[in-house]
Amino acid sequence: MASGSNFELLARVGYAARGVVFILVSGLALFSGFGGGGPEAKSALQVLLDQPLGRVWVFSIGLGLLGFVSWRLAQSLADADRHGAAGKGLLIRAALFGSALTYTSLAFYALGQATLFAGGQGGSGEKDLASWMMSQPFGSYLAIFVGLGFVAGGVVTAAKGTTGKFERYLQNLPEHTVIRSICVYGLVARGIVFALVGVLFVYAGKHVNPDEAGSTADALNWLRQLPFGSLLYVAVALGLAAFGAYNFVEARYRVVKVPSIDDTRHALKAKLK
Repeated sequence: MASGSNFELLARVGYAARGVVFILVSGLALFSGFGGGGPEAKSALQVLLDQPLGRVWVFSIGLGLLGFVSWRLAQSLADADRHGAAGKGLLIRAALFGSALTYTSLAFYALGQATLFAGGQGGSGEKDLASWMMSQPFGSYLAIFVGLGFVAGGVVTAAKGTTGKFERYLQNLPEHTVIRSICVYGLVARGIVFALVGVLFVYAGKHVNPDEAGSTADALNWLRQLPFGSLLYVAVALGLAAFGAYNFVEARYRVVKVPSIDDTRHALKAKLK
């Protein structure tokens, strides 16, 4: 592993980069709610790319996300948070590994867009994933299974906020009710979007149609169709900005345990048993 201080810096910069992405997505969601468009991470990066020094900002975000990926790999493969190798622990670590893959894709997308003189708009990662899965044997069942995983992840994320369990991984957090309220708001909003994406994944798998797989934009648009949908849309979109702020809190106060080579070897052996 990298030296402790360097690796911790990678993790903290990574959380900050993810926070920027979610604040951009939130802003795009609020503007697109009035003018159309899709509030996706890739779309948000494209908007930033068109601003002054846009390539510098997007490149910096891409590098930061690679730091976040390195931390997610430490959490999942080396069990940096000590979740263990029992059933629940393995599920959490599997979800963290999936997060590492997701942000690897987004990081390389950002770096590619920042370093190329021309580039097209990115598609929905969720729809691309659904399309790939449904091209595999038993792909529709796989999509349903992944969708249920998204739903479970959304419920866990929201519960992490409402129960205050997120605080166990934060140290020296100031006794500010406002900070905690923002963290809870962000986690609940992120959980809602995550769960809705999962429901749309299940729906796509059931109908064997990857175009019906949900993205963040689809989840928000689905909310808008409900009674008081416009209010729900704005509330959740603002919640994504709160989730971005929560990532800034993690960048400052998150407990980052750097696993040693022996810790990593032990965690991998336990995972394979």
